Amino acid sequence: MSSLISQLSIYSSKSLNVGGFSSRISPRRGSQRVVDLVKVSPEKKRVELSGRFLGWDHDVMRRRGSVTFPVIKAAAAMADDGGDHEGLSIVEPPKSFLERYPALVTGFFFFAWYFLNVIFNILNKKVYNYFPYPYFVSVVHLLVGVAYCLISWSVGLPKRAPIDKDQLALLTPVATCHALGHVMSNVSFAAVAVSFTHTIKALEPFFNAAASQFVLGHQIPLPLWLSLAPVVIGVSMASLTELSFNWLGFTSAMISNISFTYRSIYSKKAMTGMDSTNVYAYISIIALLFCLPPAILIEGPKLMQYGFNDAIAKVGIVKFVSDLFWIGMFYHLYNQIATNTLERVAPLTHAVGNVLKRVFVIGFSIVVFGNKISTQTGIGTAIAIAGVAIYSLIKANIEEKKRKTEKAKLA
Repeated sequence: MSSLISQLSIYSSKSLNVGGFSSRISPRRGSQRVVDLVKVSPEKKRVELSGRFLGWDHDVMRRRGSVTFPVIKAAAAMADDGGDHEGLSIVEPPKSFLERYPALVTGFFFFAWYFLNVIFNILNKKVYNYFPYPYFVSVVHLLVGVAYCLISWSVGLPKRAPIDKDQLALLTPVATCHALGHVMSNVSFAAVAVSFTHTIKALEPFFNAAASQFVLGHQIPLPLWLSLAPVVIGVSMASLTELSFNWLGFTSAMISNISFTYRSIYSKKAMTGMDSTNVYAYISIIALLFCLPPAILIEGPKLMQYGFNDAIAKVGIVKFVSDLFWIGMFYHLYNQIATNTLERVAPLTHAVGNVLKRVFVIGFSIVVFGNKISTQTGIGTAIAIAGVAIYSLIKANIEEKKRKTEKAKLA
């Protein structure tokens, strides 16, 4: 840098004072300080110069011209021996708010995840109280999400990842299970209390473990199986005394658990190379196509005869349409935020957060809807949630040890 600058003669020798940038430039060569005084101004400035670099012939830089370059920080450094030296120090650009406070941002993601999930469950149940058509509502959830994805792609946020036949073949089983699990969850939400559906869905880890052991052939450690015992016992206790219990709500929630378990299995095989946002968008589109036929066949005639008219008569067309739009938007956003949160934290943190989310949903739904629950149902729900928490902690620790072992082998 010193030798390079020393061969460059600055055309003008008068002082420059442009905005926050001021300096005294000397035209002399050699050991003369090139920059006597500079005030920091991290912005582009215009400097006129002429000269020739050592080893370059003729008119490489002979003509006078002007160049624009970013000035970050320049200073004339004085050596301890009193000699003149040219000094140049680079100051890193200031960090953004997201970079300076990562923990605060992660906390916001968790808050948004919980908030959107709770609002979705409450608003979804309120819609079912006057419009009990879960197949159609499931289609609306996915339709609003797909519209959101298409608009996001059209403006490049995010950029759409292309998909080929092989990737489509990988994602189709995942989307099929997602569609079935989503519809069955909504059938359960419409049939029984929200708190009871989420208590039944607490059995999902049990189905995941069973599928891993007996379908994929993965050996599940004994402590992990033992941690699932409280989940099964708690759900059984809650089911026996649940005041809103009916077999439709119970069996549909169980089918949802099985469907989401197989979705997880197929997801592990569907390595598409796309980012999670694009993958979820494509899954939503395919799932929507699977949900449309049963909604038309099962609920279509009822909706055309009296379903829509009854809902509009009860709440009005504006509220009816806005409710359907917002539950679809909240459904898509909470799923997307959950995915983004998983990318920011360790699996252990996400597992604990997922358990707490279920507690929040159950608690808020009981308060908002005033659901009466027996003492045994409350105890059973608490035991089931505690079992899920223990299972999640043990599983996350096992996966963390496995990753460290694999990393040590590679090192």
